[in-house]
Amino acid sequence: MRDQADERLLAPAYGRRFIIMSFLVATFNFADRSVFAVSAQAIKSDLALTDFQLGILQGLAFAVLYALLGVPIGRLAERVSRVKIITASIVFWSGMTMACAAAGSFAQMMLCRIGVGMGEAGSQPATSSLVGDLFARNRRASVMGLILLGSPIGTFVGASVGGWVAGQWGWRAAFVAMGLPGLLIGVLVLLLLREPRRGLADGLGAEPRPAPDFRAFLKVMRTKPALVCVIAGGALAGFGMSSISQFLAVYLARAYDLPARTAGTLYGTISALALGSGLLIGSFGTDWLARRGDGRWPAWGAAIGLFIAPFAYWIALNAATPLTGTVLLIIAGCFLLLYYGPTTGMIQNLLEPRMRATGAAVFGMFYTLVGYGGGPTFVGWMSDRFATTAFGSADYLTRCPAAKPGAALAAGATDALHHACAMAAASGLRSALMAAVCVFFIAGTLFLVAARTLRRDYYVADAPA
Repeated sequence: MRDQADERLLAPAYGRRFIIMSFLVATFNFADRSVFAVSAQAIKSDLALTDFQLGILQGLAFAVLYALLGVPIGRLAERVSRVKIITASIVFWSGMTMACAAAGSFAQMMLCRIGVGMGEAGSQPATSSLVGDLFARNRRASVMGLILLGSPIGTFVGASVGGWVAGQWGWRAAFVAMGLPGLLIGVLVLLLLREPRRGLADGLGAEPRPAPDFRAFLKVMRTKPALVCVIAGGALAGFGMSSISQFLAVYLARAYDLPARTAGTLYGTISALALGSGLLIGSFGTDWLARRGDGRWPAWGAAIGLFIAPFAYWIALNAATPLTGTVLLIIAGCFLLLYYGPTTGMIQNLLEPRMRATGAAVFGMFYTLVGYGGGPTFVGWMSDRFATTAFGSADYLTRCPAAKPGAALAAGATDALHHACAMAAASGLRSALMAAVCVFFIAGTLFLVAARTLRRDYYVADAPA
């Protein structure tokens, strides 16, 4: 039986409040990430970093503790208030974002980036679990799509506002500007959101049930191959997506010889339009098709987008002008992002209420390790290798200030050498990104495999858990 408090939490008015607050959390989550991406070239010059080190800061440093803490925090979210976990998470990562402004070396920046990852590890599992308790199964992907619209908006805000602040007062001021609003959002989450009981939207009874242990979760994974394939496919897709997102502003600046502010604005525009359209089409489109046709459409829709995305990116990365490149990159990103909303929705729909935060955390762990940990690090390393080949000399990193900002020009250096260095840096990064997007073919195949058992594996409230 539902009491009045339950009915209020399931009412449309509270649902809208929850979506708005969760959207704001996601917005500043991604704003804090994108401010680094748009400031990357300036940070690289100021701290004298290579592309490989830049890749570590954008990828591995961020991912390590995010991945390690994600599952323990997800398990905690099965037992304690998820609203308080979200509040603590956003306050901590916002503080660590501001701490990045004080970094004076690669090691110091790496420690700050690790701290940002620690804070962000708690937000997504708790939010996903709350969505599962507040909304019906055939609305979860759509609701997650609305919440995750914070990612393109946050990316745009971080890129445009952060880029403008960096242009006016330097990259350190940009980190402070992006970190401060998160502290306010954390307070609002605590004041405006309420903790629902587990399984509320599934009609489960109000009697308390202990959360299953992690071994029970692993047992469920073994019996639901669709869940394994969805998590694996989403993680591999994250490898390519993170590779692109963390190096796109740098690529635009190099490929089209743009100033950092212009490249940052283009990056924010591309990300906002591509992510927004892809998330909405993927989430609402597959939910609509699943309600009116076949329940496997979330997996099919994700696979279709992932199979088209590599071809779209190969064309976009070879565009001759910034305008053409921008349009094609938006189209490519839209196809890519068709997978993300359905993925988060499927994970919630495949698990019982007290396993949903754990499922989201396990997905987050693999997505972060493979995606953020592997993708940008791989692209940075491959970019240096491809650039060395394009330059035609093994001492590329030594001779080229474009490869290692802060290094003095070699004696007798000419404008021709500077131009050769810039061309090699652009070519190397383009080739690395084109290699990284090949992973989408494997990810798409995994979603097709998931579709084979998806309908059978869905959680049903009155079935034995």
